[in-house]
Amino acid sequence: MNPYAARRAHLAQAMAPGAVAVLATAPEALRNGDSEYPYRHDSYFYYLSGFTEPESVLVLVAARGAVPARAILFCREKNVERETWEGVRYGPDAARAAFGVDEAFPVAELDVHMARLLADAPALYYAHAHDAAFDAQVAGWLKAVRAQSRSGVTAPARIEHLLPLLDEMRLLKDAQEQALMAKSGEIAGAAHLRAMRAARPGMFEYELEAELLYEFRRNGAQFPAYTPIVASGANACILHYNANNARTKDGDLVLIDAGCEFDSYASDITRTFPVNGVFSAPQRQLYELVLRAQDAALAAIRPGRPYSDFHEAAVQVLAEGMLDLGLLERAKYGSVENVLAERAHTQFYMHGTGHWLGLDVHDAGAYRDLALEGKPSRLLVPGMALTVEPGIYVRPAPGVPEAFWNIGIRIEDNVIVDEAGARVLSGAAPKSVAEIEALMREALMGGQ
Repeated sequence: MNPYAARRAHLAQAMAPGAVAVLATAPEALRNGDSEYPYRHDSYFYYLSGFTEPESVLVLVAARGAVPARAILFCREKNVERETWEGVRYGPDAARAAFGVDEAFPVAELDVHMARLLADAPALYYAHAHDAAFDAQVAGWLKAVRAQSRSGVTAPARIEHLLPLLDEMRLLKDAQEQALMAKSGEIAGAAHLRAMRAARPGMFEYELEAELLYEFRRNGAQFPAYTPIVASGANACILHYNANNARTKDGDLVLIDAGCEFDSYASDITRTFPVNGVFSAPQRQLYELVLRAQDAALAAIRPGRPYSDFHEAAVQVLAEGMLDLGLLERAKYGSVENVLAERAHTQFYMHGTGHWLGLDVHDAGAYRDLALEGKPSRLLVPGMALTVEPGIYVRPAPGVPEAFWNIGIRIEDNVIVDEAGARVLSGAAPKSVAEIEALMREALMGGQ
């Protein structure tokens, strides 16, 4: 069974017998005039279908009694004229064979078929309150079914939210997904390596961004996974900086947060390096602190441990370092425990240490076990994919040593949880001080 069919079967088994699930892909969107944004399918839809064309809807009917489950795809018809302008379409017949669904019909016939499929179904699963236009279309289907009540036909008595079921499924990556994520991480890691080699004082941030984008595309990645962050100097203290238009200066650190999307799966990597190839003493002190924090976080990732453990491990190291380096006054706080209790560390580290990763950069899945009282942090399980990204961001402020002002550092890797712990997917990008300086020294000498 192909992975998409296996996922559909798993979802159908989780539904009420005879229930119907419906999931539409993302709409196309105009950028300006008659020019559209590059099309990207809906992640949930793709996860169940593998189908990438717009104007598509997937319907699942759960098994009931002796009647087996069915998967039905609605997609665009073949149209030679439109294909001349827009490219080849599968059409229903070819799509049914290629994607392993039981039936396929033109998407223009969706309303007619849904009134039939929902007749006497006990429940309807869909992403309600997700898209107003689709909500209205669903309401139309239900109205059409209810209009048949005098003939003994009943409409679904329950409307269930589909996405929580899919969120739990997407949380665990199968072998195919892990392979795609490893490839995405390999490409993105090579792009960071390229940017380090290309970096010179005086370059604009967007020149380094161009190096990233070139490496992504030349290795088969279809898109950046998100707008790259190329932040030099004080810009690195802006967490979501992406203007990427400043000129780098000798002595600056450059923080690059960039990943690519390979066959729909994202990578998300951050590296920070000196644009001139040599860390200053204050830069090195903060950098090695963040690296120690990441090492502690990676060591805390083990099956059976709470998701929150690796963040807490990183924060412990960062808080201790903030005291040791004088970013926080030891006379005022006394201990790491007091720093954490008063959340004083958030002046310099204000975000979490990671997030789920997969089809989306911030991927589907709850971080807490919603089934347990108090909703504790959920336990890590082999197959989960996540980022590990501690950082430190020092803005000018009274009492903060001036040597550290305007230094922003983040180090981020992508990992899969396996039986041994954290399997890193992004190791192609160097991150120790010695590795970075040696790489950039070699690149600078080669360019002379």
